[in-house]
Amino acid sequence: MGMATRDGQRVIVVTGASGGVGRASVRAFAARGDAVALLARGEDGLAGAEQDVRAAGGRALPIEVDVADNDAVQAAADRVEDELGEIDVWVNVAFSSVFAPFVDVAADEFQRATEVAYLGYVNGTRAALRQMLPRDRGAVVQVGSALAYRGIPLQSVYCGAKHAIQGFTESVRCELLHDRSRVRVTMVQLPAVNTPQFDWVLSRLRRHPKPVPPIYQPEIAARAVLYAADHPQRREYWVGGSTVGTLLGNKVAPGLLDRYLARTGYDSQQTGERAARLRPNLWQPADAAPGTDQGAHGSFDQVAHARSPQLWASQHHGLLAAACGAAATAGAAVWLARRRA
Repeated sequence: MGMATRDGQRVIVVTGASGGVGRASVRAFAARGDAVALLARGEDGLAGAEQDVRAAGGRALPIEVDVADNDAVQAAADRVEDELGEIDVWVNVAFSSVFAPFVDVAADEFQRATEVAYLGYVNGTRAALRQMLPRDRGAVVQVGSALAYRGIPLQSVYCGAKHAIQGFTESVRCELLHDRSRVRVTMVQLPAVNTPQFDWVLSRLRRHPKPVPPIYQPEIAARAVLYAADHPQRREYWVGGSTVGTLLGNKVAPGLLDRYLARTGYDSQQTGERAARLRPNLWQPADAAPGTDQGAHGSFDQVAHARSPQLWASQHHGLLAAACGAAATAGAAVWLARRRA
């Protein structure tokens, strides 16, 4: 991927840049010298993200935008190209959702969350490809989830959006391959991550929502996003052992998982607390007013993992295959030597 900015930096666009995985990814891109366009709704969160980029010595372009608004996303992409330079990587992260049994989610709430969490990715991808295709280079990174393949209770809104993103991305990838385009689209499937979403997503649960353990810190997700941006030829990356277990288990015994999640999925997604910590961000950003910037981390630092050996494994398939092959060859040689002895 070429260097496209006026001063040699790569230009990265991150939606949902004000918090959670988006915010952690912004910091990671900035730390290595990339110019970063920050797309989000919350003014205070955007200001914090801009400060993060500048503190790392990078260039930041904060743009207040609702990704559900296609025209606004297209205008944001044009502004990025005018002010930072040609876009090299577009990372779709922004979403909103509702924690509740499906029958307790109002129709307008489901529609609004879908417009942000699914159509926001569609709009972002469209804006990115409009810039990248004529140049025949660039990458789009879709930040997904293990829930793109496996639905769980109380998250029909989120699971539906992630499933839709998966199908949409596969379709676009096939079209790019058909056209022999050098533009790439890849996905990063995440486990449960300690982000502010559990504090500001609209919830109708009896207790405060929480991620299903094991929980990982957003910096792990950010490292995966950076790697995917640099190596977009792969279809997708799986982050965390729980993601691997969920996706493989769903292939082998989806019916058993249905019953298991029916028994455990309610309690495992709720804490003992009853009060919501922040106002919901479905209709309005929760980090707009001064002093409301939440950063990258949520409320589960004490139980979140800062490392994921599986992430390394996901990024080094070839090395692992070679190591396994070498081990198998050595084992066969030892076996044959013993037989001959």
